[in-house]
Amino acid sequence: MIAQTNDGGDEADVSADALSYSFKPSAIGAPWEFRLGEQGLDWRKGRLKGTVAYRDIRRVRLSFRPATFQTQRFLAEIWPMHGPKLEIASSSWKSMVEQERLDRAYRTFVAALHRRLIASGADPSFENGSPPALYWPGVAVFVGTALGMAALAVRALQTGTASAALFIGAFLALFLWQVGVFFKRNRPGRYRPEELPPDVMPSAS
Repeated sequence: MIAQTNDGGDEADVSADALSYSFKPSAIGAPWEFRLGEQGLDWRKGRLKGTVAYRDIRRVRLSFRPATFQTQRFLAEIWPMHGPKLEIASSSWKSMVEQERLDRAYRTFVAALHRRLIASGADPSFENGSPPALYWPGVAVFVGTALGMAALAVRALQTGTASAALFIGAFLALFLWQVGVFFKRNRPGRYRPEELPPDVMPSAS
């Protein structure tokens, strides 16, 4: 269960040797801070803090979520039985126009969280990728858009406007690469907590 308090202290009351992770979800505002405690996941953002018992975590989703200024961004979403959803991202804002990747720290923390869930006997639903209700309509739009752009390129060639066909072809290739990677990595599924799916985790290298 999540207990929220308005703690006036400036430092999180966590032990120095605990495995922890923090990131800034926006350029302005307090960072999210997480710590793997003995009995649960401790979290803090500004004056708000709480603990989610491992046994009270009912659902975990890992996904690939590129964002502005950061094309290699991953997200872990955690739903407890009570309280709001928690989100842990693999990148952190450094300034108004810059984000930094935290791949190694994120990978280490998320893997350790799964080990704690296994050890606690918790039995949440482990899901990867986008929700099916959003993913499959998105795939349909993606395929339809790609086919439409390909038809435009062919039509441009037929009318003798090679420069227009080249421009459309280049844009189509970029579209297929960027959006195609998103759908490839985020195909809906389930995974075992002992084997984190590589498509929705930062590279170990």
